[in-house]
Amino acid sequence: MSHARPTVRRRLLTMLAAAAVVLPLAVATSAAAEATPTLISQGRPATASSLETSSFPASAAVDGSASTRWASLEGVDPQWITVDLGAGASVSRVLLNWEAAYATDYTIQLSADGTAWTTLAAETDGDGGIDDITGLSGTGRYLRVHGTARGTSYGYSLWELQVYGAAGTGTPPAGTVVDVATSAQLTDALAAAVPGQTIRLAPGTYQGSFVATRPGTASAPITLTGPRSAILTNDGPSGTLNGCPHPGDGWDSGYGLWLYGASHWNVTGLTVADAKKGIVLDAATHVTIDGVLVRDIEDEGVHFRKSSADGVIRNSEITRTGLAQPGYGEGLYLGSAKSNFPCYADSSGRDRSDRVQVIDNVFGPGIAAEHIDIKEGTAGGVIRGNVFDGTGLSGQNSADSWVDVKGNGYLFEGNTGAFSSPGTFANGYETHNPLEGYGCGNVWRSNDSDLGDVGKYAVLVTSTSKCSGNPNRVYASNTVSNAVNGLTNIAVTP
Repeated sequence: MSHARPTVRRRLLTMLAAAAVVLPLAVATSAAAEATPTLISQGRPATASSLETSSFPASAAVDGSASTRWASLEGVDPQWITVDLGAGASVSRVLLNWEAAYATDYTIQLSADGTAWTTLAAETDGDGGIDDITGLSGTGRYLRVHGTARGTSYGYSLWELQVYGAAGTGTPPAGTVVDVATSAQLTDALAAAVPGQTIRLAPGTYQGSFVATRPGTASAPITLTGPRSAILTNDGPSGTLNGCPHPGDGWDSGYGLWLYGASHWNVTGLTVADAKKGIVLDAATHVTIDGVLVRDIEDEGVHFRKSSADGVIRNSEITRTGLAQPGYGEGLYLGSAKSNFPCYADSSGRDRSDRVQVIDNVFGPGIAAEHIDIKEGTAGGVIRGNVFDGTGLSGQNSADSWVDVKGNGYLFEGNTGAFSSPGTFANGYETHNPLEGYGCGNVWRSNDSDLGDVGKYAVLVTSTSKCSGNPNRVYASNTVSNAVNGLTNIAVTP
């Protein structure tokens, strides 16, 4: 939606006191002249009843920029935007800078708990531009602009919502639980997240492009949690991608959940489904994914990318990936192919999504490419206690093994793998060396592989000469059944 900005006007609205008594205009003007209040809304957490698209979040109305805005869904009444001012805030003035999609009827309301609202001001004949509402007197935590009638056929849209008075306490404080039940609320909660906060999803389907860009800390991580019945979906991508993907360029990635620079996050319990990619991490270190279901994904399920190191994925399930591009339907993707280093490499010249721990997960059935693809340039991860069901491997783009490892120093321990038709299956685990010095020093211990009378080796090491100084090792504690050739093509380590 794009509209010409209207002529700016300044107008004092009818005031309502806490008891809903109309204040005379002279009182409002006198009160405004007594003191210059402080701007207390900028940068505060904001939520809205709806978004036209993810490019117009509620947070854009309190970011201090007159070139960004919140916009609601078109053609729907009523709609609202709420800003969290902190507990015990007092409000004396509200300034609304409307985009062309303005309200003719709306109220300004305050609440201590976000449930019971008191009306401070009401407008029944709005004409857009700037509404400067002075002489207000009220105390609460949440301020809401509640629109009930639109001035255009579009929605409601604010360049800026500015609240003046005395700030309350909390940003919200660390440890606060933010409950969300709509896609708009989730978008705003992600944008406003602070260290130590928990964003808690109610059961339901959340449709949108959900991006987190604010990091937690080691001592106060940010948590996004919900039951399996809380489902994040994204029917993107939309728009045109120019260059390397990053949020904020108006391009909908199609990712179910995108953690971009959002280090020290925990993502637990919820489901990501029906998206181009499931969960994507870019430059997001120390992220834990725990107990999550990722299903029905067009490409890969979970991707640690752009040096998203020291992460954990555990107790999770990934199934039915590669629905659109089977050869790119990996369950879990660690790092980047060297052809993509220009986008995702750090100062070392490679994507160092190192030391990722993959613990006690279930992969498959229905994963069309490798269950785990470990890319060149990464190192030091642990793959332990996972179950691989190879049913549905496509064979496209060499997708014919549970695991393809091109990184260094990974430990594979206590995993169980099986294959049964339909599908294409060559070997359980394979090593490759597309980057000099990588694909080496990996260790297999105590893994159990059932190759379904189709697979040749449980572990195929494709080159020993390229790793002569740092060899791969397959220990005798591994077991294999129903193999065409046996455990491995290299000498077994006692």
